[in-house]
Amino acid sequence: SFAIYNYINHTGDVGYLAEYGLEVLIAISRFWRQRVQWSDRRNGYIMLGVTGPNEYENNVNNNWYTNLLAQWTLNYTRESLAQVKASDPVRYAEIVAKTQLGGHEDEETIWADVAEKIVLPVDAPTGVFIQHDGFMDKELLPMSAIPKGEYPIHKNWSWDRILRSCYIKQADVLQGIYTFEANYDKETLKKNFDFYEPLTVHESSLSPCIHSILASSLGYDDLAYKFYLRTARLDLDDYNHDTDDGLHITSMAGTWMSVVEGFGGVRVQQGVLHLNPSLPKQWQGYSFRITFRGALLKVSVAANAIIIENESDIELSLWVLGAEKKLQARQISTVAR
Repeated sequence: SFAIYNYINHTGDVGYLAEYGLEVLIAISRFWRQRVQWSDRRNGYIMLGVTGPNEYENNVNNNWYTNLLAQWTLNYTRESLAQVKASDPVRYAEIVAKTQLGGHEDEETIWADVAEKIVLPVDAPTGVFIQHDGFMDKELLPMSAIPKGEYPIHKNWSWDRILRSCYIKQADVLQGIYTFEANYDKETLKKNFDFYEPLTVHESSLSPCIHSILASSLGYDDLAYKFYLRTARLDLDDYNHDTDDGLHITSMAGTWMSVVEGFGGVRVQQGVLHLNPSLPKQWQGYSFRITFRGALLKVSVAANAIIIENESDIELSLWVLGAEKKLQARQISTVAR
């Protein structure tokens, strides 16, 4: 469901929603509707027996990330239904007939109720989002407490010991915050990052790049570069003693993400491209190319300047360091850092 949103947000291909995406969203929302259950004790909808992003915790209840994505999907589906109904009523009627939307119950009203009342627990003393029920009852020791000879823990500990520990294989709560970063202020990002990062062992190729990107957002430059190296050199240095099983394509993608979304600060917010680059102290500069709405841009970041070259014939409006820029076709623009 997020991939549908992300594709439209980046490309502007709004017709995709009516042509393909809406039917998929309806099906996913129906899945979430039957996957939750009402709890009188919690006075809300709960989701039992799931495995969230952290694969070192399975069969948990109310994984914050999973509940968040369910909530978001239910809301996005309802928004999408309204959008297609207004923009293409004929296609909307076809989809309603094909999917029998609302044939047995007022599905949209129920989806709204689930989204409003789904449990997303927060730790009252700290304000930290709780990864899942019972997580705060664990012995919360930082990963630095693990003897070096016992890494990676999945090759040295029993599965039972891993399940009972507080150690997180890969970004979980932080994955949710990364996905919807624009919805959270820096204080919320900071308190969750500062809490969960020391508990994360990164024994997954999916994890270091997310931490690198969020660390860049927080101005934690040394940590951002550390996690960039972790994703870039995962197989070269055989961090997790598993390169003999094959190379990690996800880590290769994570290297690109760490540079472009992390150091480059690339975001697409409400269909608008934003750049907020930083320069690691270990580098003299870097550059990358991205295509956005048909325009091919080369972004070069140096110590004192950001150079943006529009290599296409398409004019583009974007935001650089919080200021709007209009980039003409074939134009080169320099912004001081």
